[in-house]
Amino acid sequence: QVQLVESGGGLVQPGGSLRLSCKASGIIFSAYTMGWYRQAPGKQRELVAKITSGASTNYADSVKGRFTISIDNAKNTLYLQMNSLKPEDTADYICNAIRGLTGYWGRGTQVTVSS
Repeated sequence: QVQLVESGGGLVQPGGSLRLSCKASGIIFSAYTMGWYRQAPGKQRELVAKITSGASTNYADSVKGRFTISIDNAKNTLYLQMNSLKPEDTADYICNAIRGLTGYWGRGTQVTVSS
């Protein structure tokens, strides 16, 4: 059974930082493209960042220079370091694993940026 379990969300002031984690089980982690998506109320889900099995990374323009995606294959864990957070970063952050036509989603962790 595949599980993706996110953690690390919370309430943070503008300009603050958070580090999200996504622990995967049931898949060969290093064989998948792993990504972080986010969905704010009333908005479509959007890609935040992704990292391929070859360690290539891709970021949404809105987070470039502020967020960093990384992976620890030994721990089957995906990370998202988020710095200089803005109120518009407020959303549910969801982990994704995809390989070919097979994909899995976590349940998400809420990030709220507010003073």
